[in-house]
Amino acid sequence: MNKIIVIGAGAAGLMAALSANENGGQVTILERNDRIGRKLLATGNGRCNYTNINLNIENYHGHNRKFAYSALSQFDVYRTMSYFEELGITPKVEERGKVFPASLQSSSMIDIFNYEIKNRNIDLQLNSFVKNIYKEDNFKVQLEDGRVVTGDKIILATGGMSLENTGSDGNGYNLADKLGHEIIETFPGIVQLNLESDKLKEKSGVRFDGIAELHIDGEYIMEDEGDVLFTDYGISGPTILQLSRRAIDGLRNNKDVSIHVKVIKDRNMEELYEYLIMRFQNMNTKPLRESLIGLINKKLINPIIKTVRLDGKRPVAEIANKDVRRLADILTSWKFKVIGHQPWEFAQVTAGGIDTKSIDNRTMESKIVPGLYIVGEVMDIDGDCGGYNLQWAWSSGYLAGKNASEI
Repeated sequence: MNKIIVIGAGAAGLMAALSANENGGQVTILERNDRIGRKLLATGNGRCNYTNINLNIENYHGHNRKFAYSALSQFDVYRTMSYFEELGITPKVEERGKVFPASLQSSSMIDIFNYEIKNRNIDLQLNSFVKNIYKEDNFKVQLEDGRVVTGDKIILATGGMSLENTGSDGNGYNLADKLGHEIIETFPGIVQLNLESDKLKEKSGVRFDGIAELHIDGEYIMEDEGDVLFTDYGISGPTILQLSRRAIDGLRNNKDVSIHVKVIKDRNMEELYEYLIMRFQNMNTKPLRESLIGLINKKLINPIIKTVRLDGKRPVAEIANKDVRRLADILTSWKFKVIGHQPWEFAQVTAGGIDTKSIDNRTMESKIVPGLYIVGEVMDIDGDCGGYNLQWAWSSGYLAGKNASEI
């Protein structure tokens, strides 16, 4: 029986521990926090979007996204849903294929893991920060408090840098680096964006259902539809989080990055222009500012009028057609320059990490240190927003636990 040490009790580490136990391994979990799954508890706004039925390899990123294919195939979405249902999690599929526990509580996932750890007599050691890993005849894990834990196999599941208040501070990179692994430079993968604009305060707090497009060096890259939220630093919402990784990668490569927001998404520019002409004809004595009430969020009216340099007090009958066209243009494509992003503490996932070239994609075992397995966010694989990152945690964790337990 292999003695397996799992470093980290996040999603990937917890799955690895259960998988190793199911396959005959003697498992010890070392977790730096005073409880398991702190980041898992925060996912899906506290509802835990734990996978997505629309998963595709294109939902993943990294220097070699195809690395993820083997694990995602061996322990796929439907096997994940079935696995958790056996543990008590009834799946609830929502928009865009997102899967949640029917309870809509992340705590349900924590509860089932806590139960399985206790019921299977898995050794869980909390408040155990790993300082170093040594490989001699077996592995020796040195803890910050001076203790040394020995084992035959190690599963490194420390997470990345995102949501650092949950304990993800990059320690896994230090451990892997000391063992000879190359680290790809990290950056936030799903996070809010900072914009260059002198009207952010006026728009701050406005949320609407729209479309956000990402453009890099003037070229259309991608778009997402749904909630858009203006803030005092820039822009947020699920649509922006979905675009953020590509946007930040563009900034890191010194490219011109912009977000084009469609405040009105159900009409193109020409259709909206014709509609505004008709609308203004029906209310020709109204000032421009008042004529837009009921069409768009009231807090957006002044910033939009200022952007197109029109007088909000002027009756719409006096607004030239070319200015109506400019108004239609901004309402269907309001352009903002992206100048940065929010700090790590707000990021949902880490891009970059341990180079996958040094990991066997069929087993998650290190090619440099036999007996060391690497899983989840700590390696250079990250997914889109929508359950894809947790699926990567489950798939890579399951594979590592299964293979590490083999004698």
